[in-house]
Amino acid sequence: MKTAVIGFPRIGKNRELKFASEKYFKGESSKEELFAEAKAQRSYSLKVQKEAGIDLISSNDFSFYDGMLDTAVLFNVIPKRYKDLGLSDIDTYFAMARGYQGDKGNVKALAMKKWFNTNYHYIVPEIEDDTVVSLTGNKLFDEYDEASSLGVETKPALCGPFTFLKLTKYSGAKNIDFFAPLLCEEYIKLIKKLDDKGVKWVQFDEPSLVKDLNADNIALFVSLYEKILASKGNVKVLLQTYFGDVRDIYNDLVKLDFDGIGLDLIEGRKTLELITKNGFPTNKTLFAGLVNGKNIWRNDYEKTLSLLGRLKDAGVKDIVLSTSCSLLHVPYTTKSETKLSNEYLKHFAYAEEKLIELKDIASLSDDENAVASDVYKNNRALFEGRKDSTDEDVKKRVSNIKDSDYTRLPVFAEREKIQKNTFNLPFFPTTTIGSFPQTLDVKQARKQFRNGQLSEEEYKTFVKNKIRECIKLQEEIGLDVLVHGEYERNDMVEYFGENLSGYLFTEKAWVQSYGTRCVKPPIIWGDVSRKKAITVEWSVFAKSCSDKPVKGMLTGPVTILNWSFPREDISIKESTLQIALAIRDEVLDLEKNGINIIQIDEAALREKLPLRKSDWYSEYLDWAIPAFRLVASGVKPETQIHTHMCYSEFTDIIPAIDAMDADVITFEASRSDYQILDSLKKNNFKTEVGPGVYDIHSPRVPSTDEIYDALCIMREKLNDEKLWVNPDCGLKTRGETETKASLINLVEAAKKLRELRA
Repeated sequence: MKTAVIGFPRIGKNRELKFASEKYFKGESSKEELFAEAKAQRSYSLKVQKEAGIDLISSNDFSFYDGMLDTAVLFNVIPKRYKDLGLSDIDTYFAMARGYQGDKGNVKALAMKKWFNTNYHYIVPEIEDDTVVSLTGNKLFDEYDEASSLGVETKPALCGPFTFLKLTKYSGAKNIDFFAPLLCEEYIKLIKKLDDKGVKWVQFDEPSLVKDLNADNIALFVSLYEKILASKGNVKVLLQTYFGDVRDIYNDLVKLDFDGIGLDLIEGRKTLELITKNGFPTNKTLFAGLVNGKNIWRNDYEKTLSLLGRLKDAGVKDIVLSTSCSLLHVPYTTKSETKLSNEYLKHFAYAEEKLIELKDIASLSDDENAVASDVYKNNRALFEGRKDSTDEDVKKRVSNIKDSDYTRLPVFAEREKIQKNTFNLPFFPTTTIGSFPQTLDVKQARKQFRNGQLSEEEYKTFVKNKIRECIKLQEEIGLDVLVHGEYERNDMVEYFGENLSGYLFTEKAWVQSYGTRCVKPPIIWGDVSRKKAITVEWSVFAKSCSDKPVKGMLTGPVTILNWSFPREDISIKESTLQIALAIRDEVLDLEKNGINIIQIDEAALREKLPLRKSDWYSEYLDWAIPAFRLVASGVKPETQIHTHMCYSEFTDIIPAIDAMDADVITFEASRSDYQILDSLKKNNFKTEVGPGVYDIHSPRVPSTDEIYDALCIMREKLNDEKLWVNPDCGLKTRGETETKASLINLVEAAKKLRELRA
């Protein structure tokens, strides 16, 4: 049995690409130095996979920022405003990803959204009416040639035309129907060019097929690929899907002239049923996604071999064992973990270990005496039980949750009146989302504390001085509701995990979230509970530094779950409720200590929302929304509960978000052109709301007029009494100078609006 990998991590085992890119952004290195590091990372990826014996390795899975953006550039889908800057190709690319503010002009970045049900963010391509869709890029071909020169035959991989068209924004009068045939012609040119090069396989990623598809969607997909496949020549075409099953299009899919079809058997709940019920063509290769590309637990060989057996029993003749999705979503290798005991570490497989799993399973599947092998026996031993993962007190507390625990009283309208009198804030109150820039001195102090170079007392003194400075800065700027800056936190999830039982932590398990932003998700090993108060000391100190309201800052249970590597031995619902009870304890402690505005961030609420609408409530929202209410339901009516959400599509779940029963919700909105406003108005959104007025993931400083204009747009859709003014996300990744300038302009815009209203 052959093996395949959909894609491999690209940031570098020690985040080499991240640091090289950031040096380039700062003007501290040349384009040649950046490109050299990129080539080194590609070479490493190819070498590791080849040495592991993987048969079908992808090329073009590397990106300086994002694969969707790469595909847009490949086909000349570059909005005019970026071309007009007159920058080099690479700088135009980065301007699209990050925005640009300099002597050549001032443009915002393209929109950024979550990639299906992951914490990875993609750049949303934008097609204007006068866009000339054309195969002008060379990256895909150059990286295939580069791999070939290293002795590695690869399958070039890229986003397929259907998914590209579905995820693209059409900014003019022309829509998907106009551009589909034009893009189709360019894919035909691409496949012919690959054929001329002697490429054996090409991989078209079409994850949009796992979403709800209507007859028009299916007709579009079929029409695109009938034309593309008719021109494939000698190139074998792999249609790759992931993150779910293809129930709406399976029968149409298998009739098309694909040489291989990649199906997800991890998240695809109906994939096996589709194959056993409908069969699989004997003239096609099934790329069976049986090694989980999104979680870090070891593969259960017994279950996987059983699934392979059922596929063979269903008549599937030619199977290539594959990952369920790109390994982009897991860290590089457990070899980098020097501090985690092997008693824990042996249960985990990162990207490089998953390569070994692929080869193990492939070998076992060809072995009639597989169950007698040491490889099989050692794997079975991992699943016979894990130490210290169960806490009966936690399980009992979850089982004792009552329906009334999910309800906050009095109702929202009454609380809103009470809180207006309590805080007496002006119209359009200004605030930030929570974090302030994590400057070099903050990172160094944290590192010194962890290394024992700073005592706990010295570290606390340092953090409190930073908080004092942050409060003073916010008062000088004129913000209405302040934050403490979160200088004590390395990450909004890892920080809480470190203070909860049931968690494990890694050294170098970095995963790309977007561009140069990397996260290190903690691992939920066992039942979760709060060991002690987590944030109270910092929040109380911050409150003592000002007469203005200061928010207590927490991360919500769904986000903590979604931004961790979750357990696979219990449901995510049960894990989330355990976390919710722990954060509820923290909320009540904050309130008891005089913190009467508490923000409980649920940035990742949508992340595990099923990709099919029919499953939204039965499988997720029916417990995820109540989990948030469980956290906040015990507070007094005078205590104002905020939450924050970002970089996902929220317009279609606005009623569910309103049902969270928070008092104030802040959204990312600026990068998506405030599309959420129409949905808020349409659904008579009751909660007070702060749509982000500028994009914090871009280094540019928005002007007062730009923010004022954004607020005027918001006022057309929202009542003045409910509108807050804030950036679209936390300021952790920004520099101090740009942060201060941006917030000064934000406050000035709010004041200008108040004057207009007066």
